[in-house]
Amino acid sequence: MASLTLRQARKSFGRLEIIKGVDLDIKDGEFVVFVGPSGCGKSTLLRMIAGLEDITSGEILIDNQLCNDIAPKDRGIAMVFQSYALYPHKSVYANMAFALEIAGFTKADIDDRVRKAAAILHIEHLLDRKPGQLSGGQRQRVAIGRAIVRNPKIFLFDEPLSNLDAALRVSTRAEIAKLHEDLGSTMVYVTHDQVEAMTLADKIVVLEAGYVRQVGAPLELYHRPQNMFVAGFIGSPKMNFLKVTAKEVVANGVTVAAHDLTTLTVPVDPTGATVGAELTLGIRPEHMVLGGETGVDVTVAFVERLGHQTIVQAERAGEAGRLIAVLEGDIAVKAGESVRFAFDAKDCHLFNADGTALMRAAIRQD
Repeated sequence: MASLTLRQARKSFGRLEIIKGVDLDIKDGEFVVFVGPSGCGKSTLLRMIAGLEDITSGEILIDNQLCNDIAPKDRGIAMVFQSYALYPHKSVYANMAFALEIAGFTKADIDDRVRKAAAILHIEHLLDRKPGQLSGGQRQRVAIGRAIVRNPKIFLFDEPLSNLDAALRVSTRAEIAKLHEDLGSTMVYVTHDQVEAMTLADKIVVLEAGYVRQVGAPLELYHRPQNMFVAGFIGSPKMNFLKVTAKEVVANGVTVAAHDLTTLTVPVDPTGATVGAELTLGIRPEHMVLGGETGVDVTVAFVERLGHQTIVQAERAGEAGRLIAVLEGDIAVKAGESVRFAFDAKDCHLFNADGTALMRAAIRQD
C-alpha cells in the first residue's frame, strides 16, 4: 500500500492545457474514483500518475517520494486498461507471468504469485486458455490478475468495465470492490459512470475541463454538492434545476418563489444571499411526488415504466427543458396529463448565479 499526493499537477499539449493545477491527497488503502464527462482529463491524470504521460509542472509523490522523473516500472504501480491489453498468442498463465519473467523472478516465485492471483479472481480453470477463448469478463479478470501478481503499491484502473455488457459490469464491479476489501491496497479508478463511482469509492474526485470541482465521500457529494456541475453530474437521473427569486433571507434558510412555484423556505446557510437575487433551485427526481401543496404544475410529456419505478418527464408552462420525477412503479400517469410535481423544502438545494451552492447542513457518514 502507499499514499499518493498531487501538488499543482498540470499537463499541457503544446498550448492546450488539459490538467489545470490539481491538488489531491490519497491515503494508504483508499479506493479513489476519478469521475467526469468525456474530455475532462481524468484518464490523462491517471496516466500522469502512472508515468505514461510526462507532467508539465507540479509534483506527484508516492509514499512522499517525488516521482516526476521516475520511470513507470519503478513507481510501484500496476495499471489495468480498458482494452485488457493481453497477448493473444500467450496463455492466461503466460500473460500473468510475463512481467515477472522480465523482472527476473524465479519460476517458483512466478508460479506461486500467478496461482495465488488466479485463486483470488476464481480463474484457476482458465490458466491454460488463450485470450481468444475467454469472455469479456474473464479477460478483464486476467488483466486484473496480471496487475495483482506484481504486488504493486497502487492499482490504477482506466475505465476497466466500459467494454462489458450491463449485467457483467454489475458483477465485475462487485468483484473489484471485494478485491479491494481483500487486498487493502490503494486503488485509483477512472470512469465516466457516476453509478460506478458511487458504489465503489471511498472518495470521489469530480473533474470538469481539467479542474477538480469537488472531492468527498459518495454521500457527501450526493447530499451536499458544492456547485451545480457536481449536483447535476452525481445522481441518475440528473438533478432538476428551476430558476427562482429570493423573497426573504431568514436565519435558517432562504425563501424562494417562481411564477409557477409555490413559495418555500429552503434550509441552507443564508450567508451572502440577498432579497431579490436570482438563484437556481435544485431537486432530485427521486425526491419528487405527485400531488401535494408545494411544487410546480406540469404537463406529462413521456413516461418510462421500468417495473420497480416509473420515470416521468414533464414540461412547465413557459419554461424550456423538462423536469424528471422518479415515482412508484405502478403509479397511474400518462402522457398529456396535467399533474403537480411536489417536493419537500428540506430535499432542495440552492445555487448562486455563479453556480456555487448555498450549503446545506452536513450529513452523518455511517
